[in-house]
Amino acid sequence: MQPRGHADGSGCAGIKGGTRVGQTDELGSAAVENRFHVKNLHATMLTQLSFDPNSLSYFYGGLHQKLVGVEGAEPIRQII
Repeated sequence: MQPRGHADGSGCAGIKGGTRVGQTDELGSAAVENRFHVKNLHATMLTQLSFDPNSLSYFYGGLHQKLVGVEGAEPIRQII
């Protein structure tokens, strides 16, 4: 189990297969280089589906909520 480092197997829909981005520590438990938040991964997937991740929103509880958070997110260009 990786509490702070994460490996993801996304190899279709325009995502480069077998590409590694970033590096973990010697134990593989924490990312130390090119750290990304999960919202960046979501922004990458939405970009590949031809959506603008920073303008796509939904109405909930009287407010428009963005799928990638209030501050927005950039896609991970290294894997596209």
